[in-house]
Amino acid sequence: MAGFLYIATTICIGLLIGTELAVSVFINPVLQKLDDRAHAKAISLFATRLGHAMPFWYGFSLVLLITETIAKRHESGSTLLIAASAIWLAVILLSVLVLVPINNRMMQLDAKSFPEEAQREHRRWTNLHHLRVAALVVAMICFLLAAHQ
Repeated sequence: MAGFLYIATTICIGLLIGTELAVSVFINPVLQKLDDRAHAKAISLFATRLGHAMPFWYGFSLVLLITETIAKRHESGSTLLIAASAIWLAVILLSVLVLVPINNRMMQLDAKSFPEEAQREHRRWTNLHHLRVAALVVAMICFLLAAHQ
């Protein structure tokens, strides 16, 4: 069971981090090269699609991390698992309190225009998203290091 849990957690959080990294490194830079109308439409579509899936994915990932932490609480890597879970929880709080409200406003963008205020908000979201991705990578590193303690 412990081996299956480790593999499931690795796949789940690894794919989530890969998706978030793709948004930061590939998708957003390409979208910024579009004209304002196309940019606004694309952001709205991505915000809607990812906004529906990510809360469940983040939550399930946290459940897996906490389960792994509980299962290995008496092992030498337990502190790293606690750190990974705490970082993941902090990322969820950052997302819910700051990024999701911006994302919800981005879902409402009208394809006819991309006002300066919306562009400013999207830049803020992008900067905070980079922070989120970095934190997720640190959580993943803690998780992986815990297995090798």
